[in-house]
Amino acid sequence: MDVEALVRPVVEQAGYELVELSYGGTGARRTLRVTVDRPQGVDLEAIAMLSDKIARRLDLEDFGEDRYQLEVSSPGIERPLRTPAHFARFVGSQVKVKTAAPLDGSRVHEGMLVASDEAGITVEVEGVPRRIAYADIASARTVADWDAELKGTKV
Repeated sequence: MDVEALVRPVVEQAGYELVELSYGGTGARRTLRVTVDRPQGVDLEAIAMLSDKIARRLDLEDFGEDRYQLEVSSPGIERPLRTPAHFARFVGSQVKVKTAAPLDGSRVHEGMLVASDEAGITVEVEGVPRRIAYADIASARTVADWDAELKGTKV
């Protein structure tokens, strides 16, 4: 059974983006993790509402032969970036990108995400623009300015 095909419509009809979905573990310790977001963020009421809607949908479809735990959450302040749409949304943000192979002598590229298009991204690393193709990205995430976050003044 394709769990994403069951969960994605519920999340999107509620006005949220399905950021990530994973299902793993063994026996009674199986966990379905659903990560959701939207531009104005996700609060606890939204998490509870989506958790209820997703659980009802999965129950209606008889998902899971064994018991499992459903976890619905937001991606957090330092969120993963996986799709071109994710990168486009966070142009102007600090990011950390890991590449599969070294690029300009490094596999880790941290700096300002200055551009995103259909082929890849540009990260300004120590004042120098670095072009990275999507195919070369192993993982990427936003990087929070924790001083500004703790003071409540995002930069």
